Amino acid sequence: MAGKVEERRRALRENLIAHAERRIAADGLSSLRARDLAADAGCAVGAIYNVFGDLTDLVLAVNARTFDKLGATVSEALAAAPTDAVEQLVVMSQGYHRFAAENHNLWRAMFDVDRAEGESAPDWYLREMGRLMAYIAAPLSVIFPDLDESDLELMTRALFSSVHGIVLLALDEAASGVPTDEIDRMISLVLRQLTAAGDIS
Repeated sequence: MAGKVEERRRALRENLIAHAERRIAADGLSSLRARDLAADAGCAVGAIYNVFGDLTDLVLAVNARTFDKLGATVSEALAAAPTDAVEQLVVMSQGYHRFAAENHNLWRAMFDVDRAEGESAPDWYLREMGRLMAYIAAPLSVIFPDLDESDLELMTRALFSSVHGIVLLALDEAASGVPTDEIDRMISLVLRQLTAAGDIS
């Protein structure tokens, strides 16, 4: 009996994640409502909170899926990239831009989810961010071989922040002032200039 209860709970969990994912993808994170999800999933509103502590926990579960897809996209881009380290960064960053453009609301939800002040990110989020940073750090370590581990980590996060910021503004063309089809060229120009010297001293 306990096994059947747990099986139903798992099924409801997956169902709620799928419906939340569709609603976020279509209308954005701010549109997510427990009552709508309950109607989608054919359950009572209270059943949602029997599976997830709150809607933030549900959004985090959706975000975990999105991170998996983002990681796969970056990995695929890297697999098809040239062996040159700078070009690998360019290809990965342009892949990041494409993912964000094609999955805009889900991508924004990864960074816009509410957290209580002082609350750290979940372990899975830190692991996924670490995996993304590792993709960037590998070619950077080739371009800047004299960086120690601490500086390499800072450089990696600085580069990610730069690309993320470009993409974030790029998806609002009015704010960026740059046509969407020019964003990949902008990313390429920035990365090639940042890494041209191979020396940050």
